Amino acid sequence: MKSKNIFFLLFVFCLTSIATNAQTTSNFGDTKTVQKFNPQKIGIVISSNDPETVWNAFRLANYSVNQGDTVSVFLLGKGVEAPAIVNKNFDVKAIMETFSKNGGEIFACGTCLKSRNTEGLKLCTVSTLADLYVIIKSSDIVLTF
Repeated sequence: MKSKNIFFLLFVFCLTSIATNAQTTSNFGDTKTVQKFNPQKIGIVISSNDPETVWNAFRLANYSVNQGDTVSVFLLGKGVEAPAIVNKNFDVKAIMETFSKNGGEIFACGTCLKSRNTEGLKLCTVSTLADLYVIIKSSDIVLTF
């Protein structure tokens, strides 16, 4: 009788453990089980002018802002060309405008703009390497594209 009780307790413990684990983990492709995380400060550095890459970086930035995160994007090198990207499949300017309207901040390297004979951009604050440094040092997560 005692072994049945021990078996029953182990069985209940295993079921409880499985149920708890199922509530705290998520499958990456399953949006129904997305976890809620504490808000993070995210820094995204974009040094590409590839339309799809820039568009996907801002998709992630927008999603992160919608999850309650604080997101700063720094355009560096070829990345400062992002607002001028015209592509029928990837509307980069529109997704950047959405990000900005939702409270995201976009910074553009002044030196990189100058080397391209481009002036300040409406969507971006002209910035320096010191500003990039602050974004990197103050962010919980830094991503580069």
